Amino acid sequence: MTRNEALRALGEHRKAIDALDLRLMELLNERTRVVEEIGRVKESVGLPIYEPKREEDVFRNVTDHNQGPLTADALKSIFERIIDEMRTLQRMRRQQKEQGENEC
Repeated sequence: MTRNEALRALGEHRKAIDALDLRLMELLNERTRVVEEIGRVKESVGLPIYEPKREEDVFRNVTDHNQGPLTADALKSIFERIIDEMRTLQRMRRQQKEQGENEC
């Protein structure tokens, strides 16, 4: 492969990555909207934001269906981060609601 061919191939692969990143972003935002609904339901009945058993269920779901090339540990690390951000969002939403109620 020549340098020019390599640069062309890299450019094509990078375009594919950019498109995939946008799809991932859309899916993460869709997941976030569902998490916000879950947060409202939990709050309405006084359930905690953090549910370790549910998180283990999420990890098991993705690792059981994984066909690679990502390892189970890599997927778990990625989903740990996603779940952490979702918990942070739920906490922020609760705080915003509480502040709004306190201002009334």
